[in-house]
Amino acid sequence: MADNIARMLAAAIAPDPGRPLLTWYDDATGDRTELSGATLDNWVAKTANLLVDAAAVAPGDRAGVSLPPHWQSAAVLLGCWSAGIEVTVDPTEPVDVLFVAADRIDRATGWSAGERYALALAPLAAPLRQVPAGYADYVVEVRGQGDHYTPYPGGGPQDAELCARAAVRAVALGITAGDRVLFDAARHPDPVDWLLAPLSVGASIVLCAQLDPDRLADRVATERVTVDLTRAG
Repeated sequence: MADNIARMLAAAIAPDPGRPLLTWYDDATGDRTELSGATLDNWVAKTANLLVDAAAVAPGDRAGVSLPPHWQSAAVLLGCWSAGIEVTVDPTEPVDVLFVAADRIDRATGWSAGERYALALAPLAAPLRQVPAGYADYVVEVRGQGDHYTPYPGGGPQDAELCARAAVRAVALGITAGDRVLFDAARHPDPVDWLLAPLSVGASIVLCAQLDPDRLADRVATERVTVDLTRAG
């Protein structure tokens, strides 16, 4: 079992970097985004470089994250962990950098941070139409970062615990190596479930928001789903 999230991601990508690793659907907007392992790794590297070079955070620092399940959320979380940054969702905890969905800005007013990034989470990774005061647009800022990043070798302060939890959840959810796992984002909002558990065993992810039950059968067939967790608790 891996005790380092960056190594976990690398191991999940290594067998075939070109295969789909994370596919995102939003049935309310019609958005579909497919990321190969290589593409997701590029977004993770750019996010880690944003943290280190632009936000000037260091291993052991803390990032506040208020994001729903989404492919960009995966890039933010994995980028933080690759840089050895602790992630918290508790707005009472002090943080060094902050990532917030645009529709959650009002909830983050009490969360102090030196650098703040807002995410539109829009189709085609479109930037924000209007950037909230005090924030930078994550998509705009991250695209200018370097494509390669060498992860912090020791891992962050949360890595061992998160990797252990991911391995346990993979077993509990019935996910094994090579599976293609369909998640309803509303039923599995915890990234340990929808992100880390599949990665921990080398499975790939189909993550669906605002899931339309009428599209479920076609999606299972089209995406070659082997584990359907849309009805799981």
